[in-house]
Parts: sequence; structure tokens; C-alpha cells
Amino acid sequence: MSEAKTIADFTAKLPNGEEVSLADKAGKVLLVVNTASRCGFTPQYDGLEALYRKFGGQGFEVIAFPCNQFGAQEPGNAEEIASFCKLTYDVTFPLMAKIDVNGDDTIPLYKWMKDEAPGLMGSRSIKWNFTKFLIDRQGKVVRRYAPTDKPEGIEKDITKLL
Repeated sequence: MSEAKTIADFTAKLPNGEEVSLADKAGKVLLVVNTASRCGFTPQYDGLEALYRKFGGQGFEVIAFPCNQFGAQEPGNAEEIASFCKLTYDVTFPLMAKIDVNGDDTIPLYKWMKDEAPGLMGSRSIKWNFTKFLIDRQGKVVRRYAPTDKPEGIEKDITKLL
């Protein structure tokens, strides 16, 4: 298990490279997702945005981390990714800097989430784009969802935490 106890113990980088504390997310229900613009699951941006718009006023946020580790399906720079997400899916939830979710350069937040909620058969690695982690108001990882789990299928779990 990781030393860090909640999401508030971590930082993340914005697309401009500025590092921000995730402590300001304390008290919110979060869905953290590794995303890609050229993936078969990319249309899930629609479902993620729908959840964000439906529950955002109740203390729910989606935080997207673009990642290019799976089939090179996120080749763009921060500006290109943001533009694609806005123009194609009207995304209004936060897009963070592009990261690695597996390997030596995995950011600490993802190491922690993978330890807290392993995948199938205890696997720690992220298998593909659009793997999702649900985090409760106390900043604890509640559940990990596979890329094939559609955002609308997670709605009941989110409402339980709100």
C-alpha cells in the first residue's frame, strides 16, 4: 500500500505545466480517467461530460489525464488535445497534462490509485485508455472501472457517494 492516504496528498500538472495540489478536491466525489483522442472509447467523453454537467453542482468532478501509452492514441500536445475535446465533445471538465499511467514515469497519483484498486486478478497496470477510478468525498479510492464500463453505467455508484 502507498504511504499517501487520500487524493489530497497528491499534486497534478495542468496542461501548461503548472503543478497544482489536489487538496482542493477534498470533499468532492471524483472520477479520474486516463483519456485519448483517437481511441475506440473516445466517444465516452460524451458520457463523462454528461455526468459532470448532471452532478457538478452536487460536488462531483471528472478529472481527465490524457495518455499516449496505448496504441499512441493521444499524440497531440496540450493545446491540440484541449481543442479536440472542446470542439468534438464540448468538454468542460478539467483536462490535466499528458501523463504516463504505467512504467517508470507513472505519476504518483496513478501509482496510488492502482495500489488502492487493483484490476482483474490483482493487476496493478492500466490496461487501456478510459480506465476510471471513483474517489469518495473522503479522498479514498472506492472502485476501478474498466475501459469498457461506460460512464452512464457508473452513475448509480456516483449518486450513492453524493
